[in-house]
Amino acid sequence: MQDNSVAVSVIAWHNRDVEAMRPSSLSSRQAIVLLSVVVLIWGTTWSVNKASLQYLSPIWAAAIRCIIGTLVLLVLSVGRGRFKLPHRGDLPVVCSLGLLHMSAYSMLCNIGMQHVGAGRSVVLAYTTPMWVAPGARLFLGEAFTVRRAIGAGLGLLGLLLIFNPLAFDWNNQPALLGNGLILLGAMFWAASILYMRGHRWIGETFDLLFWQALLASCVLSACAWFVEGPPQVDWNPALTMQVLYSGAFGIAIAYWAMNKVNHALPAMTTSLGLLGVPVFGIVCSSVTLGEPIETTLLIAMAMIVVGIAIGALPSRQEQKKNFSSSEKLS
Repeated sequence: MQDNSVAVSVIAWHNRDVEAMRPSSLSSRQAIVLLSVVVLIWGTTWSVNKASLQYLSPIWAAAIRCIIGTLVLLVLSVGRGRFKLPHRGDLPVVCSLGLLHMSAYSMLCNIGMQHVGAGRSVVLAYTTPMWVAPGARLFLGEAFTVRRAIGAGLGLLGLLLIFNPLAFDWNNQPALLGNGLILLGAMFWAASILYMRGHRWIGETFDLLFWQALLASCVLSACAWFVEGPPQVDWNPALTMQVLYSGAFGIAIAYWAMNKVNHALPAMTTSLGLLGVPVFGIVCSSVTLGEPIETTLLIAMAMIVVGIAIGALPSRQEQKKNFSSSEKLS
């Protein structure tokens, strides 16, 4: 599983009234520090995942990371006294995130990253909110405002810059396939976000994470065995550290930390802060993997991130509504 920041921030925004009623054990400063740590973890995860593909086939790499994350989530859930079966009404959202995001998105991105650099991959993956905006208008009846249209337009221009028809090698079939698979994965992720927006939550989001990861672990393992056969792994210290980091920190610890952050910070602060993930991801891929930082990629990333930020900012009417809700809860 790659980073899950957009999904986490959407869940936080969707449940902002519920979270406002729960006291936080963190101060705002502590929460910001913890959010920064999550950005660093998820930013480095892309480079670590790319490096692990030297030793693991792509689907097994995703499956092993997910299994490790599932085990750590189990320990965290039991340790916090939060291990419980999901409510029947929450089973659809368990399947949505477990199948569309943790399984399909992770599998497609891993296959795509065999032919695409980690820096470019994280930028393509962060086009997800661009697909959410029109999807929310089409399936959820949400208004597609001028502000959201501008944000989506900027993001699409950034995407067009990445795939500059004059510069992109359309005869390079592996590169074309890799980029296409990552974009398809982003659309699967967007589909899970759309479902989460419309879902009527019963249980708490953290309590569902173990079951979502468990479902994804089973699905990814079955797909890996069917497509790639039994795992052929040449274990070495580097690979061991890579999969432990991606599974334990990139999945379990980061989700635990985000659960704490969501209780302490406004959802909009969290959403905008997490836009630092693709920025740090590009820097990390350049430092650790030696990938060149292309000017066009930086410009495209800036356009996509700014477009997402513009689209994420609430309108005045939404701000008034949220302020009124906060007053009622206080």
